[in-house]
Amino acid sequence: MTTAPTLPIHEITYRKARDLILFGELAPGEAVTIQGVVERLGTGITPAREAIRRLTAEGALRASDNRRLMVPKLTLEHLQELTYARTGIEPQIARLAAVAMDPADIDALEQIDAQVNAALRADDIPAYLRHNHVFHWTLYAHSEAEILMATAAAHWLRVGPSLRDVVKRNKATPLPDMHEVAIAALRDGDYEAVGEAIHNDILQGHANIAEGLDEAD
Repeated sequence: MTTAPTLPIHEITYRKARDLILFGELAPGEAVTIQGVVERLGTGITPAREAIRRLTAEGALRASDNRRLMVPKLTLEHLQELTYARTGIEPQIARLAAVAMDPADIDALEQIDAQVNAALRADDIPAYLRHNHVFHWTLYAHSEAEILMATAAAHWLRVGPSLRDVVKRNKATPLPDMHEVAIAALRDGDYEAVGEAIHNDILQGHANIAEGLDEAD
């Protein structure tokens, strides 16, 4: 029996710190320090410093006017750029993935979407964000498009802290479930429709984020 390799501590720390941003546990505008990461994740100073360095290089953290690192606040201009980038890349990843998926893979994706819906019904925002991420990246993994996926992952880090409001707005104004549309298209073997569903899913989420940014101005 093969044992999965153990990740080095600096990689574990990076992934945990990344998830704090990706799933909105660090809010836009919140300061991030080495000591804060150490205390929050129970890690050492060196891996915390390395995690912050990598996240800064990826644009997930940015220096403020007083030189403190912070989770950047999303602007409408940046959101428009991210919309253009995500709708250009992720639907294509989804199409590539769809070609490689079999019925068992689709069943597994449907089970994940059931967890997304359960989190929505329970108003469990952290669970929704995590299961939603798992849904997309379980789908995308079948594409084996490593370069496209790496680019998409960087986009998700920019959007992640602002996604919490999407859940609240979706509960107030229910929208068509694009995950269900994507799953139905997968079962039909309609790869173009899978890409279109992911395209519309992105547009829905970004429209809700944009509404929240307008209200904050």
